[in-house]
Amino acid sequence: MALPNLHLVSFPLCPFVQRSVITLKHKQVPFELTFIDLNDLPDWFREKSPTGKVPLLLVDRDTPVFESAVISEYVDEIAPPRLLPEDPLERALARAWIAFASDMIMAMHHWMTAPTEEAFREARDAAAKGLRRMEAQCQADPCFSGSEFSLLDATLAPVLMRYDLLQDPESPWQPGEYPQLARWWQHVSELPEVKDSTIEDFRERLIRFLNNQEGFAGPRLAAGLAARGH
Repeated sequence: MALPNLHLVSFPLCPFVQRSVITLKHKQVPFELTFIDLNDLPDWFREKSPTGKVPLLLVDRDTPVFESAVISEYVDEIAPPRLLPEDPLERALARAWIAFASDMIMAMHHWMTAPTEEAFREARDAAAKGLRRMEAQCQADPCFSGSEFSLLDATLAPVLMRYDLLQDPESPWQPGEYPQLARWWQHVSELPEVKDSTIEDFRERLIRFLNNQEGFAGPRLAAGLAARGH
């Protein structure tokens, strides 16, 4: 059966769309990718997106699929073999941990944009709690849940990629404290679908994004990232 025409819409720094990009590239599914300005949403996007949020997947140019986890599952279903387990309980558990990884994205965002030093440390502690949970769950064999790449790997990769970039003495991510996750990330970060899942100037755009944040965390993290160079 021929695959539908897929058009993914988001903005360049979005970790939620990145996991769908990883899934699409892993499965070698052709797709078009368009970035929009979140501060100036085009009328066609407002019309197509029920939530007004990214990412949005347009199927055969007209039918919108929204919410990043749903988009990734849709891609998984139309292009076998599946990246979710066949067993109902194992599949439910995988979905639960995918939802947990989505919450980790938001915890990381709160840390990256914390307006005060106190909020920065509170956000760090909250994010570290999520990392500890994932550390206990991770098999790193060499993928998160075993030998095969899964949707959970695709979901968690954008989180570790950003932590790996934003090295900071008070980062929630201290690799020595999370040996399983560190070993997993060492493997997954070298996969082509992960390495090629962001735009070429991602680092520079991230620095600009952080510098545009008011308060404590953004400028601090931007300065550290800029000082380390490429």
